Amino acid sequence: MVTVTRDPYRYRVLPGESYDGVVQVSAEGFYGSGVLLNGGRAVLTSAHVIEGSGDVTVRFDTPSGRISVPASQYVLHPLFDTANGDGDGDLALVWLVEPGPISAKRSTLYRDSDEVGSDITLVGYGLPGDGLSGYVESARVAPTKYFAENRFDTTGEVMKDALGGGIAWDPLLDSQLIIDFDNGNPENDALGVLMGLHDAGRGVMEGLIAPGDSGGPAFIEDKVVGVATYTASFNRNGQSPDINDVLNSSFGEIASFQRVSYYQQWIDQSLRAADPDSPARREDVETTIPEGDIGTSLVYFLLEFNGVRDHSDQWLSVDYATRNGTATSGEDYLPVADTLILYPGERQATIAVEVIGDDIPEADEMLYLDVFNPVGGSFGEGVAQLTAVRTLIDDDGWMA
Repeated sequence: MVTVTRDPYRYRVLPGESYDGVVQVSAEGFYGSGVLLNGGRAVLTSAHVIEGSGDVTVRFDTPSGRISVPASQYVLHPLFDTANGDGDGDLALVWLVEPGPISAKRSTLYRDSDEVGSDITLVGYGLPGDGLSGYVESARVAPTKYFAENRFDTTGEVMKDALGGGIAWDPLLDSQLIIDFDNGNPENDALGVLMGLHDAGRGVMEGLIAPGDSGGPAFIEDKVVGVATYTASFNRNGQSPDINDVLNSSFGEIASFQRVSYYQQWIDQSLRAADPDSPARREDVETTIPEGDIGTSLVYFLLEFNGVRDHSDQWLSVDYATRNGTATSGEDYLPVADTLILYPGERQATIAVEVIGDDIPEADEMLYLDVFNPVGGSFGEGVAQLTAVRTLIDDDGWMA
């Protein structure tokens, strides 16, 4: 992650500093970055990081040390095609052979389409450096996690329309989000020079992705809004905003991110399809679950829609959030708050909550899931919220 400052090491991310869920993804000698999603079993990254690899490993840097977890399987987005070179569909989901460590923060998806103009935080294992000279190649020997800030300036489609033949590829409609790397000098304001989108960005905190950041997340607050894909350097009418005319993540270059809100259906449905334990019928739903002794296990809530859609391609949604009963968030279970969407053709889906195992004798405990804000349907006249309860069974010999 290359930043404006000449001291990029001040932007190192140490274990325990909120980004333990941003991981290094290694695939047969090549590495990129990724982010652990809700449920703790899958990592979102870029397809080009792992394409064609037989062995994929995910590395977590946590307060208790470095943990490497092999992948059990992965899937690439069906639109991804290296030969096209357009960056479309550059997404992959990697499933882990065991849940991510409890200290690794799980992330939800950013589902709105108002990203352009928003401030973002970039996190990844990319090479450090500064905007004047670009990334430091020698840092490859010890990949380290960094963060930087930026702002989404435009979309890939708008950039293509503005630059025309200056871009040899055609980004899919609304599927990519674009940032540039500014330093306050109008001559190096890439999208200002190229498109008239003059914006000084985030000042001394601003940065750009570099090798090793591919697949890494861009966050709006704590939600994943983009996945790092590529950098580029352009010139127009003989004028180049790139400060050194070398593609090395220096001032005047741009970067593209896969737009998570555009791809959320593929992400959600891929996660659902890969979960063999998710109940498909209400009679299969377990309302009690042994807490276990280590790591996390999943307890499920099944949401069903029994109404009629206004039209066949309508999306239906509800918001949901866990709530303490006698169980305590962060100690007995990992809290979740997100939006569940039923896509065209779907009438039900599950919500999974991670239960934290321990070997401490204690009483059985309860947690709640509240479901609210239905869009495209209702819970019935006068009903604003639904609540379900699950009981975590102590299996450590609790005694009164």
